[in-house]
Amino acid sequence: MSSTSKLKSVLLLSMLFLNLLSASACGKAPEASVIVAGSTSVQPYAEVLAEEYAILHPGSEIDVQGGGSSAGISAAKSGIANLGMSSRSLKEEEKNLWSVEIAKDGLAVIVNASNPIENLTLEQIQKIYSAEITNWSEVGGNDAKIHIITREEGSGTRSAFTELVMEKIEITPKAIVQDSNGSVRQLVKGDPNAIGYISLGLVDQTVKAVHLDGVAATHDNIMNGSYTLARPFLFVSQSEPTGETQKFVEFVLSEEGQKMLNDEGLIPTKGAGK
Repeated sequence: MSSTSKLKSVLLLSMLFLNLLSASACGKAPEASVIVAGSTSVQPYAEVLAEEYAILHPGSEIDVQGGGSSAGISAAKSGIANLGMSSRSLKEEEKNLWSVEIAKDGLAVIVNASNPIENLTLEQIQKIYSAEITNWSEVGGNDAKIHIITREEGSGTRSAFTELVMEKIEITPKAIVQDSNGSVRQLVKGDPNAIGYISLGLVDQTVKAVHLDGVAATHDNIMNGSYTLARPFLFVSQSEPTGETQKFVEFVLSEEGQKMLNDEGLIPTKGAGK
């Protein structure tokens, strides 16, 4: 992990600790609440689930915070968060933690809606992100410099992109770094020459998801295995959850919770919802 990633993890842990102290000072019972922290890709879906859970369980408190996958895993490992959210697989040194896959998500490579490019090969994307290809005309587009948008180190989205697309090839340091899927989408939306990658569930009409090797980035194509850019969404904990945390996890894995995630554009996890 880079020094930047370590600093972000420390900042998140400090923020969570201060939140707990603040809750105690206000007379709340933080031990009765559930702190969920980590991946900004998982965060919006966890927030939707937490809102529904609160309706079904009056008096419950599910506090969902971002910070990135690595920071969330660190928060769970230290016990500051009841659940860490990760949008990447666990590393070898993290596999002693309890974890459960709550859904799968596609990773979409996006361009501006006005960009004529409809399809890119895996090799072309690698060469764009390593700055070997620098002009859209080299892949059949307009004669314009490619503006590369990437996520920050420690991001589960970046880790998944590196593993699934880049393999051992480094992302160019000239890429513009953003700290959330939303900000990547916003930059691509406003720049006709930009390229980025975000959660498939967050693709909307403001940007265009390109086909990968001729295969469209769709829910069905991830389900049938023809679109290969897919990653797990995980909940992680110090040990197997109990109490309110366990009840929230059970709700997420229930038929109702999995339907909500499916309706939001994610792929339900196998074996859940039964």
